[in-house]
Amino acid sequence: MNRKIISLALILTFIVFSGCSQNNRTLEQKLQSALLDNLESNNVKGASLAIIFPNQKLITVTAGFSHDTVKMKPDMFFATGSITKNFVATLTFKLAEQGLLSLNDPISKWLPKYPYVDSTITIKQLLHHESGLYMFWENQKLWDDLIKYRDSVFSPDVVLSYIKEPYFKPGKGFRYSNTNYLLLALIIKKATGSNLSSEFRKLLWEPLNLKEVYLSQEEELPTNLAHVWGDNFEKDGSFRDITFLPRVSHESITYGSSGIFITAKDLAFWCYSLFNGKVLEKSSMKQMLDFNKDDYGLGVHLFNKSITDGEIVYGHGGANIGTCAYMAYLPEYKVSIVLMINAFIGDCLDNMLEDIIEIVVENINTK
Repeated sequence: MNRKIISLALILTFIVFSGCSQNNRTLEQKLQSALLDNLESNNVKGASLAIIFPNQKLITVTAGFSHDTVKMKPDMFFATGSITKNFVATLTFKLAEQGLLSLNDPISKWLPKYPYVDSTITIKQLLHHESGLYMFWENQKLWDDLIKYRDSVFSPDVVLSYIKEPYFKPGKGFRYSNTNYLLLALIIKKATGSNLSSEFRKLLWEPLNLKEVYLSQEEELPTNLAHVWGDNFEKDGSFRDITFLPRVSHESITYGSSGIFITAKDLAFWCYSLFNGKVLEKSSMKQMLDFNKDDYGLGVHLFNKSITDGEIVYGHGGANIGTCAYMAYLPEYKVSIVLMINAFIGDCLDNMLEDIIEIVVENINTK
């Protein structure tokens, strides 16, 4: 046989077997490869992924490292950042279902007057980010003080002292602002006579048997934290383990808008339970998913299709010091996906989410 023909045959054989090998990889192997590829290309240490399918089958996949030679593990806790807003919104709906408050209540019914806060703003406008309220951390003085007093607790009243003139009148626009959810947390405390974490546990977590969820501003965090990496707002270009550096001031300012620590697995279960109607009444869910022209509902946002492989996906994203996360639900497939990385690098998370969704949808469609 001609040498050229033999060589061509060998090449074709390699391609065929290589293709078979790729196709025979398990779903978990494909997912882990996607995580590893994105970690490497973005210089991120580690990732944790959890997926729940319609039959309630759970898949957890981790990649990379927490710190040193300690590999990322499924039971490690991450800060969820603004995903906390989804819990606050859900709790607000639960209280409305119980008749303790109404989404149409003006905040004057529950809170004292604050400078630059229009007392006619409604609870629904807070949930929808349609209040026009100034985002307190856009005030550079707040950031300067957070760094200067890293070990100090900034009370809600102190945080509200940093807000300035509103962006627009209530109901006349959309502007994402953590100030909205700080006020919601204060309203919840006033309406219940309790604190945020206690109401979370009583009305949301315990009914779902979610025992390992913590609110940083009110509860002691578990020791099994995924280590986080970044510069701790030093703006010096460093990238180091900042897990145990002082962060009290930063955590305290985000009361109501951030603070929940949870594993990827438990957050995926929360996502699955919420969007499959196991937490709120149908009428409440319909309101929650009432997305405005900016693709934000009431504590839920509609993901841009550029990072969802073209699929309809809603949920929430979040970030904190040295970490970012996505909680995503695919209504067409009834699949919940939670993705967490231990660096504040949004592009990495976006690319990961797109790759993960592509793999999951392909897996479902080929069955």
